[in-house]
Amino acid sequence: MSDISVPGGRIRSFIERIENLDSELQELNEQKKEVFSEAKGEGFDVKILKEIIKLRKQDQDERDEHETLLDVYLRALETSEKEPVAKAA
Repeated sequence: MSDISVPGGRIRSFIERIENLDSELQELNEQKKEVFSEAKGEGFDVKILKEIIKLRKQDQDERDEHETLLDVYLRALETSEKEPVAKAA
């Protein structure tokens, strides 16, 4: 067997820091759920709020590209012939 020593204290430090971060993330996610519940209780559409948050994370070029592709795909869908849908047996 080799004489490689494993610094147990350092490993414990990393593990405990990660566990603390996981705990903080869980708490933050609970707070986020509460905010969405509050918004829903006031009549706001949570899906739309989440979409806005997603869009705000993108830069303007990404947003423009997304909107352009969405428009192109929707127009292609509108102009295509309807194909018969296969029925499940």
